[in-house]
Amino acid sequence: MTSRSLLRGPVRVVVEWAEMIKVAHSVFALPFVMVAVFLARRQLPEGRAFFWPLVLIVVCMISARSVAMTFNRIADAAFDARNPRTAGRALPTARLSQTDAWFFLIGCAVVFLSACGVFHLLFGNPWPLVLGLPALAYLCAYSYAKRFTSLSHLWLGTAIGMSPPAAWIALDPATLGWEAIILGAVVALWISGFDIIYACQDISIDRQEGLFSIPAQYGPRPALVLTRFMHGAAVCLLFLLGAVAGLGWLYYSGVVVVAVLLLLENLAVKPDDFSKVNLAFFTVNGIVSLVLAGAAIFDILLGLPALF
Repeated sequence: MTSRSLLRGPVRVVVEWAEMIKVAHSVFALPFVMVAVFLARRQLPEGRAFFWPLVLIVVCMISARSVAMTFNRIADAAFDARNPRTAGRALPTARLSQTDAWFFLIGCAVVFLSACGVFHLLFGNPWPLVLGLPALAYLCAYSYAKRFTSLSHLWLGTAIGMSPPAAWIALDPATLGWEAIILGAVVALWISGFDIIYACQDISIDRQEGLFSIPAQYGPRPALVLTRFMHGAAVCLLFLLGAVAGLGWLYYSGVVVVAVLLLLENLAVKPDDFSKVNLAFFTVNGIVSLVLAGAAIFDILLGLPALF
């Protein structure tokens, strides 16, 4: 065996894992976590550590998401194998084994809980460790929600929406307030809305398998109307966040861009045409999170005067 083939094996496995847990999708939630962190940073007592807690927050975010995504792939492996859209994934095709997946899940869970424990050991903050296991349980339980409720989209939204308040608690639990709650609600509404859009692709297979989703239960037209309502509410909350947090014109400019992008996303997907779902899901939503985070963080760092 050549050195080149030896190298190809580990590289292939890394690529398969990255694809299985959709590492690229971290761009959806991680920027919102960074907004929460920089909002919380403004209220840190003088001399309080910031850099290393920030690193730990990123580690917690990535490892917790990896646990949830791996558990979802394990729980849904049989359904994925019968769905033409997902039949080519790593577990249904046995490119990765269930044993491998469980080892990876356990490893990520250990990393997550260890990082939570470091907050307690180094910074005297026990809350990440106290809330760590319940948070993982809620994230993983989402994988079974679609089996009994069409509110599974909201379960996913609230699971990811926990991340901004969780990051704030990890950095400075004493100052947790409305900014973190509003930001978490924004993420919950935004994620729930575009998960409904994404589920439109699987209406027939969900009905065939007896799985619950809003598009499968009520049809694509009402589902897309609900998505527009959720995204409209998320934009309203973003404006409210700016007022509550005392943010400036740069932040509000970002919110306006986000509002336009969400409008285009919702107009791109029609009840009888799902050909642009991937454009709406991956491209537009990735841009939404990056634009908003960039505008908010630079606004905070520059200390721009509040507009309201």
